[in-house]
Amino acid sequence: MSLFVSQKPLQTWLSEYATSHQNPTNKRIHWLCVPVIFLCIVALLYAISPYVFAIVAVGVLWFYARLSLGLFALMAAFMAICWAIVHFLAVDIWFWVAVFVVAWIGQFIGHKIEGAKPSFLEDLQFLLIGPAWVACDIWRRFTQN
Repeated sequence: MSLFVSQKPLQTWLSEYATSHQNPTNKRIHWLCVPVIFLCIVALLYAISPYVFAIVAVGVLWFYARLSLGLFALMAAFMAICWAIVHFLAVDIWFWVAVFVVAWIGQFIGHKIEGAKPSFLEDLQFLLIGPAWVACDIWRRFTQN
């Protein structure tokens, strides 16, 4: 396995993720819940320690950079927005825990509606592909208009 290039190209990851996200209701739920979960993880890691957040952020961004430099830039920008929200929004850690749990419940409801199990049950890397799938869809919609 190369340290610099993913074994699967980005489009393969996104296509595989999309197979269990065909239902329009499930897609809308994921469009909302995936970024919220990402934000909550940033908040929880930052609450543990800004250094812990930084170390995990570097690893996550490395994963994205191996797939695509464009995706890396997109996800770095999203991560920076999440960090800014967390840094400047003074809420208790339990707020983030509650939002995290509610968002995951939403995800599982979406998969119940879809009738397909979550992709990450096949491969944990799909936990990082979910945010990329949403970001790429937003980018695609934004650049087509």
